Amino acid sequence: MERLNGIEHLLPEEIERKSFEIISAELAKRGVLLPASEEMITKRVIHASADFEYADTMTYSDGAVEIAGGLLLCGADIVTDTNMALSGINKRVLAGLGGEAHCFMADEDVAGQAKRQGRTRAAVSMEKAADIKKPVIFAVGNAPTALIQLWDMMQGGFKPAFVIGVPVGFVNVEAAKELIMSSGVPYIVNRGRKGGSNIAAAICNALLYRAVRER
Repeated sequence: MERLNGIEHLLPEEIERKSFEIISAELAKRGVLLPASEEMITKRVIHASADFEYADTMTYSDGAVEIAGGLLLCGADIVTDTNMALSGINKRVLAGLGGEAHCFMADEDVAGQAKRQGRTRAAVSMEKAADIKKPVIFAVGNAPTALIQLWDMMQGGFKPAFVIGVPVGFVNVEAAKELIMSSGVPYIVNRGRKGGSNIAAAICNALLYRAVRER
């Protein structure tokens, strides 16, 4: 390993390994002990954000990681609320498990319906995703209206297989997350205002890598 002006020259896999070593050491220094089943998911979120507050705010329903892993091993699809989150998901690994990733936000029918009805495309795209004829993990990293729409659909009898709720922002974000946590569906949610498409993708990838290890 060479150093130049304090810069370490590392291979990509070495960078990731060292990053997780730093995260583990920093958590230990803070006296944070993560539950074993949730550890790598939360650490990958911290890795994606460099924000250790996620160690306190990441929230999991009972057995969430195991439930999500079982869904992925059975070929569940993933639906995101942004193309940014979609692009960040390891689709090769997902395909190897029999699943596919979708984002309907840019679809013409979604945009048209949203405009006619005066609704967000995120909400309409959740309705479209509900027509997928297999279990779906909903990964929402940007639009609280997507979570609110899922909750509204649940009141009508729809039951998502799993919800990852990590939208970022200030308007309706915290309330939308609380709705999901009160809904009775399996979830991974980050409490508070923080989140984002990169966080949604990081959670999906952590679950995918865990599922592959478990297979």
